[in-house]
Amino acid sequence: MDRRQFHKILGAGLISASLPSLLRPAFADGPLQVGFVYLGPVGDFGWTYQHNVGCQQAQAHFGDKVKTTYVENVPESPDSEHVIADLAAKGNKLIFTTSFGYMNYTLKVAKQYPDVFFEHCTGYMRDKNVSTYNIRFYEGRFVQGVIAGKLTKSGLVGYIGSIPVPEVVQGMNAFLLGMRSVNPTAKLKFIMINSWYDPGKEGDATKALIDQGCDIITQHTDSPTPLQTAKGRGVKAFGEATDMTKFAPDTQLTADVNDWGGYYIKRIQDVLDGKWASTDTWGGFDSGMLSMAAFANMPDDVKALAGQAVADIRSGKNKVFVGPLTDQSGKLQLPAGQVMDDGTLSGLQWLVEGVEGKLS
Repeated sequence: MDRRQFHKILGAGLISASLPSLLRPAFADGPLQVGFVYLGPVGDFGWTYQHNVGCQQAQAHFGDKVKTTYVENVPESPDSEHVIADLAAKGNKLIFTTSFGYMNYTLKVAKQYPDVFFEHCTGYMRDKNVSTYNIRFYEGRFVQGVIAGKLTKSGLVGYIGSIPVPEVVQGMNAFLLGMRSVNPTAKLKFIMINSWYDPGKEGDATKALIDQGCDIITQHTDSPTPLQTAKGRGVKAFGEATDMTKFAPDTQLTADVNDWGGYYIKRIQDVLDGKWASTDTWGGFDSGMLSMAAFANMPDDVKALAGQAVADIRSGKNKVFVGPLTDQSGKLQLPAGQVMDDGTLSGLQWLVEGVEGKLS
């Protein structure tokens, strides 16, 4: 499964010779209309919430030069095509579709509206008026793993996965590698709920992992339910996509924080300047698209270790996926000293040794 072919491009856009000449004056008499398509509710306090924070930051930045609108709770199904097309028909000249399952529908609508610019989050297929963008979430997972590896007493940590696509596989592997960088015998057990956002399933999976001996919980799902459920059982956990401290102030260790605002502001500015071009962006700590919430509920030496892990990844000293790496069967997948390239990483579908459970 080759989910995406990402290049690390977060520089200034280039003027494209293929830009429709009619687009530039299309919003000259009013604000640039910008639409967002969200998978979940803006109140999920995770993935969709954080995208909407970015939308609000962009609106505040541009003021009356821009008019933003969003549609929430849009399923990754043919229904999303109708939503995307409706936003284009209503005059939105830049549309952000913020979940992987919108990819084919975004491309289809883009062909119907060649004078509209589209940005697809976490996808890998582009067109002359379609860009892709994403965050290197796995960098934060590695840092979480370092913390968990130092704090776990049972040596077993639980991971609530959403859907077994490469992004999620990267996260589980990076988390385990982080743990084993400080605790060579630590193990990771996971449960896939086959959904990005399902508070009921997220809570049940959390309980099941704790019952199986996991003494720390992390997640790649969109609600704060795992964090809240773990709190109820007296178990420390990590938040997801946004700082979820308010849901578990005494038990959240940290959280990956996705910062979409800077990217949204840049791409809107590109359209306003007539400089928008189809690009592929995959940013991490070094780009400012990813950060960590405050390190809390842990000893100072662990905080320092986590901070150093962030610094090493940001500087490029730690590339995270560096050989030797073996899979669950013991087969060598990446020789010693080699760094996994982005193409391989983008299609990752095997789990490193130390992760318990099967993808299918």
